[in-house]
Order: sequence, then C-alpha cells, then structure tokens
Amino acid sequence: MGIRTKLSGNEAVSVAFKQINPDVVAAYPITPSTEVPQFFSTYAANGEVETEFVPVESEHSAMSACIGAQAAGGRSMTATSAQGLALMWEMLYIASAYRLPINMAVINRALSGPINIHCDHSDSMGARDSGWLQIYSEDCQEAYDNFIQAVRISEHPDVMLPAMTCFDGFITSHKVENLELMEDAEVQKFVGKYKPPYHLMDKEKPMSMGPLSLPFHYFESKRQQAEAMRGSIKAILEVAAEFEKVTGRKYGLFEEYQMADAEVAIVILNSTAGTAKDVVDELRAKGVKAGLLKIRVFRPFPVEQIVAALAKCKAVAVLDRADSVNAAGGPVFTDVTSAMFGRVDGVKVINYIYGLGGRDVKTDDIKVVYNELLEVVKTGKVKEVYNYLGVREV
Repeated sequence: MGIRTKLSGNEAVSVAFKQINPDVVAAYPITPSTEVPQFFSTYAANGEVETEFVPVESEHSAMSACIGAQAAGGRSMTATSAQGLALMWEMLYIASAYRLPINMAVINRALSGPINIHCDHSDSMGARDSGWLQIYSEDCQEAYDNFIQAVRISEHPDVMLPAMTCFDGFITSHKVENLELMEDAEVQKFVGKYKPPYHLMDKEKPMSMGPLSLPFHYFESKRQQAEAMRGSIKAILEVAAEFEKVTGRKYGLFEEYQMADAEVAIVILNSTAGTAKDVVDELRAKGVKAGLLKIRVFRPFPVEQIVAALAKCKAVAVLDRADSVNAAGGPVFTDVTSAMFGRVDGVKVINYIYGLGGRDVKTDDIKVVYNELLEVVKTGKVKEVYNYLGVREV
C-alpha cells in the first residue's frame, strides 16, 4: 500500500534519496536544486540514513566525489542545475567513460548568460551527448518514480552508465502536488544492494581506473559505451514493467496521449506536456484529431519507437525548451527529424523554441502550434520550419 502525501518535486526526490539510502551523497547548492541535498542533509544529520553526506566546495567537486565513491564500490548520488551541471562537464564524461552508475537529479534551469534562475532545458540538453542516460518528468510523481527506476536501470549489468533524472525548475521542483510514495522497504527491495562487477577496493581483482587511452584502445571503449546506451532500452522497459507490478504506475519510453488516430501531434517533454494535454482535450471535443507524444527517455533516444508512434500523423510539431542556435532546430527537433529521415514519408515536421528562461507557456500558446499544424495539413505547405513561440520579436 502506497503512502498518500503532498510534497514538492524537490522534497519528493529527496525522499527517494532517503529511501534508497546510498553510500555517499556529495553536493553543492545551486538554485533551484538546493532543496534536494538540503532536505537530505537533514535526514543524514538525524540519523535516518547511513549515508556519508559530503558538502563540497563546488559542483565539479561533487561529481568528482561521486566518481571516487562509485569507483570504490559505493552507490553515490547528487543533484544540480544549470551552471552547476556546466561546472561538472569534464567529470560527466569521466563518469560515463568509467561506466559508473551514478544517479543525479537535474532540476532544469537556464544556463547563463544572461543570468537567469528559471526553467529551460539548456543545461541537460547541453549534456545530452555526455554518455548519461536522461529521463524526463512531467510532474512531482514522475520525478519521484523516475529517480527510483533510474537507479535500477543505471546499475543493470548490461548498462552500467550514469543517469540524470530531469524535472523543471520551480515549475515542478517547488510546486506541491498530491502523490503516492512507496514504502521504505519496498524501495529497498526494488533497488536492491549495489553489487558492482568491479571496483577499486576489490583485492581479489586488482584494477586501475583512469589510465591513458591512446588511439589503439580509445575508439573501442567509446563504441562499448554507445552500445550500452543503445542496449539500455531493454533494461528501461524491464524495470518499468517491474515498477508497474509494485506500484500500479505504468511507464514507457514515452507517453502517447490521444495518438491512436491523431492527424496532428506535438512532441514535447517535462511539465509543459500537462498544459498541452488540456489543449488536446479541448480540440478533441471539437472533433479535431489532435494528439501528443511526451518523451520520457531522451537518452537513449528511442528511434524506432518514436518513428512508429508518429508515422500515421500528417503534421507534427516538436517543441524545444532549448535553442541549439544552429539555424536547423532545437535538440529534440533535430533528433526526431533525424530519426524520421528515410523511415517515414509524407509527415510534415516543424519546430518551435519555447519557454526560454522560464517564459510562461499557456494554453493559448499551445493552440497557436496546433492551429499552424492544421493549416499545414490543409495546404500541404510549411511556412517556416524553425519557429519561436511566445517571444517578442524586435
């Protein structure tokens, strides 16, 4: 039986930290992620966990401490946002190259500059090719559920890669919602004990980490990382199926909302999906065959599954809360269109950059997108592929 309560996204994830009871949590505060380690430090101070809580001097140090702990055979976790994630950049690649299943909550915030503490996805999208799994969350319940599942996924013997559980700064991190927690014992049973296949403290199998890798070996190690990332889709679905048996809550690689017969659809991730669902419901009531595909797993990118979900649509809009500044489209758009190229014919795809720096996204904004899609279907023509939503043009 689950525990019904109301918590903010940050507090819900800090509870997940506590229930998992990792060996090490190393963290440095940065808005809007600060509350996650702050709440957890209280649990540690009160003796509610056996975790070694390490308050470090920077986010670079936080990830370095997590790498050291995980390399020594421990389970380690942290949380960060924006510039904090950027300061970890070097160590993100080290963690994934060493195949260390560190888990991190990334509370999405715009990267400076200009300085901004509000939500967009420029931080985690910038790290999309660092070799970390990336799982995105619409609301507080999903943030809690995704973090617990991410531990199992990242530690799967066929994966052994670090994982980011992402959710929107302030919109989800500080919003209080009703949600259902698992019992502590259930979480402990679900994640199990961390049993790494190798670690530095194993005297029976001595090893080293961080050796120089010259051209003769480097390429093969990166190829193995890439194969583990691609192969993690199976583990993600296996863990989701087991999670559903325990909680009754169903997860996949993405959520299809009213997609069975959709002619026009939006592809989106995180909290704005909830706003878009309201618009879909309104359009459906008027007889418009509108749908929505909410990406949950962005790394690995589920190419075949997303293509199959969008193949029957006539027009699709991909919404990006980050701009690649490349004249080709945002990061989600370029991945979606790359996946569809050569696999699907006749589907018109357009891109909207939206919500940068925490700009509000309302139902009227989403209606603009669907109206444009309906116009594309009617005329068969796309006016602009690369668009901005809700910006004051000058």
